[in-house]
Amino acid sequence: MEAMTTLDVTALEPRLKHPRIFEIYDELQPGSAFVIENDHDPKPLYYQMLAERGETFTWDYLEKGPEVWKVKIFKKDHQYDEETIGEMVTQDYRKAQIFKHFGIDFCCGGKKTLTEVCEKKGIDPSAVKRELEKLINDPKTNEHDFSKWDIGFLTDYIINTHHQYVKENTPFIMELANKVAKVHGGQHPEAIRVAELFSAVGADLMLHMSKEEKILFPFIKQLSAVQQQGGPAVPAATFGKVSNPIQMMESEHEMAGEALHTIREITNNFSLPPDACNSYTILYKKLDEFENDLHRHVHLENNILFPRAIAAEKNLEVNRD
Repeated sequence: MEAMTTLDVTALEPRLKHPRIFEIYDELQPGSAFVIENDHDPKPLYYQMLAERGETFTWDYLEKGPEVWKVKIFKKDHQYDEETIGEMVTQDYRKAQIFKHFGIDFCCGGKKTLTEVCEKKGIDPSAVKRELEKLINDPKTNEHDFSKWDIGFLTDYIINTHHQYVKENTPFIMELANKVAKVHGGQHPEAIRVAELFSAVGADLMLHMSKEEKILFPFIKQLSAVQQQGGPAVPAATFGKVSNPIQMMESEHEMAGEALHTIREITNNFSLPPDACNSYTILYKKLDEFENDLHRHVHLENNILFPRAIAAEKNLEVNRD
């Protein structure tokens, strides 16, 4: 393993922690990295760095608790910069299916590069690149370029498309999952676990979407309105910077994604047992559909909407100063 400076954040006074981390980062040569060690998830630092240093670094967890958290912070060398997974999917959503085939997370893990992900998962990057290159000569579908949409309009699209899908389909899938668990749980105990997991993730997503629709998205629409009107003022918010609620939303996205990934694993990629009834068959099809929609949903927020909202707020602050 490469020799890197490790900063034990717990040994510093609270008021000195972030300034010291920024000091070390700013002194780094491009292409170099250091490690921070903490007693809790330092994710708030990630959003502060994103707001103040932009997309100049990568953030990779080496340990994720519960007692010790270690994060490798790498300063990009923009001369040899590589697109992130999220940027690649943003440019051409067809790449999402290729990443999914290789087990590469393009939504919650979209801020990592292909090289980083392949190294961590033990995947041959040349095999992934060969599949991606096959898309070059294939005509693109009429895919929307969401990265060029107004962020206020994008929030409406997410609500009317993906939030609405979750609201309409969650009760039906819950009902199916409970029915299958009751009838087949004795022979297939994973069916009981599927019902439990989906019941939890469905309830969590309902609360999650409510917070977005009532708190975060209205603020993003205000940011959009101020941008369009050319005003310098940053909209007032009770939560401080927009990165604060975004941090919470991304954390909740990750938990939902992990729950659905677990469902896929314990069902062996939604492989039906020989005695599966119609309800069993429909359940697995709906779960696969639900996960695919969530991936697209989270991609639009994590990789497009949220970074642009952070950038919009930062630009308004700069213009104000």
